[in-house]
Amino acid sequence: MSTKPNILILMVDQLTGTLFDDGPADFLHAPNLRRLADHSVRFANAYTASPLCAPARAAFMSGALPRRTRVYDNAAEFASDIPTYAHHLRRAGYYTCLSGKMHFVGPDQMHGFEERLTTDIYPADFGWTPDYRKPGERIDWWYHNLGSVTGAGVAEITNQLEYDDDVCFQAVQKIYDLSRGLDPRPWCLTASFTHPHDPFVARRKYWDLYHNAPECEPPEPVAYQDMDAHSKRLMDACDWRGLEVTPAHIRRARQGYFANISYVDDKIGEIFAALEATRQEAVVIFVSDHGEMLGRKGLWFKMNFFEGAARVPMMIAAPGLDPQRIETPVSTIDLTPTLCDLAGISMDEVMPWTDGMSLLPLATGTERLEPVAIEYAAEGSITPMVALRMGAWKYIHCPVDPDMLFDLASDPEENHNLAADPRAAEVLAHFQTMTEDRWNLPAYDDEVRQSQARRWVVYEALRNGNYYPWDYQPLRAASERYMRNHMDLNILEESKRFPRGE
Repeated sequence: MSTKPNILILMVDQLTGTLFDDGPADFLHAPNLRRLADHSVRFANAYTASPLCAPARAAFMSGALPRRTRVYDNAAEFASDIPTYAHHLRRAGYYTCLSGKMHFVGPDQMHGFEERLTTDIYPADFGWTPDYRKPGERIDWWYHNLGSVTGAGVAEITNQLEYDDDVCFQAVQKIYDLSRGLDPRPWCLTASFTHPHDPFVARRKYWDLYHNAPECEPPEPVAYQDMDAHSKRLMDACDWRGLEVTPAHIRRARQGYFANISYVDDKIGEIFAALEATRQEAVVIFVSDHGEMLGRKGLWFKMNFFEGAARVPMMIAAPGLDPQRIETPVSTIDLTPTLCDLAGISMDEVMPWTDGMSLLPLATGTERLEPVAIEYAAEGSITPMVALRMGAWKYIHCPVDPDMLFDLASDPEENHNLAADPRAAEVLAHFQTMTEDRWNLPAYDDEVRQSQARRWVVYEALRNGNYYPWDYQPLRAASERYMRNHMDLNILEESKRFPRGE
């Protein structure tokens, strides 16, 4: 592009791409996302780099898979020397700003953003570190449990609603501020919401939109004994025996989830309205960090490679990109090189240490044959797991479990593992070879174990004596806001007005 465009990145949390084959599913009350879809390149088969918040977000921001970023789980430090899209854009003259969640762990809470408007919703320290030395151990105070399902319902304010209300408010205020033209630089604003992440609790106005909706009906149940090995570990990690989940609970959980999609759609609408009112234009990217199982295959939340958890919505609206649906599998790690491509920024200096590739050639008709890679090495696992998606096939490999191979064209629900089917032996061998070429899994396992052990020592040490939190503390300089006596009132009032002269 000849000029550097403004960029608005809209990120949500735990929104499954299975509801976004071509924009929002018809039953969803999501008019703002539907309007965005009408003007976007829509990626029907976009995948997270890792089905967990912090690893997914570090990968999305850097264009690198978790083994490169070393953000293996929700308590692994995101190192300051890893460039993110915020670094690349800021280096090229952009103002970069974050409102909302990015789940940074460690003392660096900026990672290239010039300004953060809110704190994060989750802790920034090492307290949520899993421990491969104790397989099967549940860390009750922070592990998921099925209380999010049994406790689904209506509330007008929650911890998460309070957070996302503020994320939206701060983003809207920043858009108004940017319209004043006091900073001539192009801008990149990231607004990152925590919904529709569980718990599945929603405001009444959104809850009622899905009263008696057929989509709230429970998926086909799967008994624990019929699950694959990793799914059983996830069920144990979620303490599935501790709470009885009934069909009524499942209906309410699904209703709450859909309701919170409508809630976040409203918040996105507020941001779009501010952008339109201030006559600013921007490239718009919409994406989720990972998906949500919603009871499919008997599972909830994420932490696995099945479609519900691993597939995410991804839409890009930009000048020069014709609205279209693209079937080719892609990854969230492709967004950082795409952002740089849109802004005319070269990533050549760091490309040897990244994994993603720009989506612009694909969006303009170039064929892409590379597989999409996914990694997972956090709670519910006992050694790193990997997956490859290519064409209609998905291959899942864990050294301690039997392989899984699915033909998503004929089996979109992933009910038939073809890894032991002689008719798929050639396909399986091809994926096994690609996996061996890409990953040294014994070395990966050793790296994860070393990281976990170090963090357990550091965390326990830092919680003794005076505790200095790493959580981002947003400061607002009150003496630099509104009117103060070191300012000229006449200049102030004119400079803070947009539009001027009407």
